Amino acid sequence: MTAAARIKSTRTSAKAATPAGMIPKVRQPDFDLAGDVPRYWWDNDPARTLLLAALSATFPPGERFFINSVRHYRDQITDPELKEAVRGFIGQEAHHSKEHDALNDWLEKRGIGVARIEKEVGAFINWMANNFSPERQLAHTVAVEHFTALMAEEFLLKYDALEEMDPRMAPIWAWHAVEESEHKAVAFDVYKAIGGSEFVRVTEMMMVSIMFPFFSTLHLVQLMKEEGQLTNLKSWRSLGKYMLGSPGVLRKLLPSYIKYYSPNFHPWQTDSRSLVEKAKKKWLGAFA
Repeated sequence: MTAAARIKSTRTSAKAATPAGMIPKVRQPDFDLAGDVPRYWWDNDPARTLLLAALSATFPPGERFFINSVRHYRDQITDPELKEAVRGFIGQEAHHSKEHDALNDWLEKRGIGVARIEKEVGAFINWMANNFSPERQLAHTVAVEHFTALMAEEFLLKYDALEEMDPRMAPIWAWHAVEESEHKAVAFDVYKAIGGSEFVRVTEMMMVSIMFPFFSTLHLVQLMKEEGQLTNLKSWRSLGKYMLGSPGVLRKLLPSYIKYYSPNFHPWQTDSRSLVEKAKKKWLGAFA
């Protein structure tokens, strides 16, 4: 099967496919990182706020890696719609990196030590870029994109997280979550189009499934310690309840996570378009 035929099959399969016309829109938002935003801007809760701060620290180096892993195969793509989707993916990820650079600078100036985390993550990502094959680098992107889409949809868009944030911070996370959902299948479709190995795709997800929660937890613990909040049991219980109790977002995303290991998996088996449209209308305003 030619690359073009594989691409067409990926995007039009009756089992699961990227919806026709699903081209990621490149937005250029302007966020208000005001000085009077509360230090713990998600429900006045240190653990919840610092978890997002820790994730934000990883985004700029991670997104540059994602862009490079997809761009490596761009010249092999002949399907016009997928080529356009790749351009949208690269544009969205580039703006994510830019905006989170600004957010991380703002956090660092407030004394929240995200620069160290970003440096450590950047060093590990550089190691992957120098030691992983292009195929495995793309498989890593596919795996992490599945994680971030699940987190965006389950963690931020479905429940009350955004409503609980300071109104100047919520649009940043709503925008990022919307775009993660919009482009959640682009790297996957490219991987399928270039004939990527199922073994590499699945084993890379196994690695990411260990790394992602481990380092997210480690970075959160480090920030909580630096903030003098490590023994704040009320905050830890609140985060634990949100993740595992009610609404229990980690429990509820497990079925979608497990689907990744099926040979028939496709990210759009979970159709999140109505969820995204609702968030766009509520949070993104003029740049929706």
